Amino acid sequence: MSAMFADTLLVILVSIFTTLGAEAIMYVTVYRTDTYKRLKSTLDKQSKQLERRKDAVGEHARGGQKKKIDNLEERLKNVNRELSTVKMYSMVAISFTFMALMGMFNTVFDGRVVGKLPFTPISWFQGLSHRNLMGDDFTDCSFIFLYIVCCMSIRQNAQKLLGVAPSRAANKVGGSMFTPPASK
Repeated sequence: MSAMFADTLLVILVSIFTTLGAEAIMYVTVYRTDTYKRLKSTLDKQSKQLERRKDAVGEHARGGQKKKIDNLEERLKNVNRELSTVKMYSMVAISFTFMALMGMFNTVFDGRVVGKLPFTPISWFQGLSHRNLMGDDFTDCSFIFLYIVCCMSIRQNAQKLLGVAPSRAANKVGGSMFTPPASK
C-alpha cells in the first residue's frame, strides 16, 4: 500500500470521525431539545401550507391572496431565523473545535500529497486543492481539499440519517441567505 493511499484513507477516516462527532454534539445540544423540535415542526407545517397556497393560487395572485402569501412567507422567515438562533451557539463551539483540529491536521499533512484528482481544478479551486504542495501538478490533492469535500458529503448523509436535514419544502420556500430574493 502506497503512502499516498494510506494518507487518503487516513484523511477520509479523520473526516468521518470529526463530522460524526460534530453531528453527535449537535444532536445532544440542539436536535433533541423541545425548542428545536417545536420550531422544526412549525417550519415544516408552514412551508407545506405556503406551497399548497402558492400552488392553488398560481402565478396570478390577487390582492388579498398575495397579502396572505406574503404574511406566510414572513412568518416562515421568522421561524427560520429562530431556528438558526437555536443552532448558533453549538455551531460556534463546533467551529472553534474544527479550526483547532484543522490546524493540527494541517501541520501533520503539510506538503504531503494525499490524493490524485482525475481532473485539473479550475483556477479558483487550485489554491485550495494544491494548498502547501510543491510542484506544478495541479491534479495533486492536498489534505484540506479532500477533508472539506469529505466532511461536506458525510455531514449531509449524517443529517439525513438522524432525520434533522432541512425538509425539501422548507428549502424550496427559502429563507436562506443563499436563496435569491423572489422577484415582485
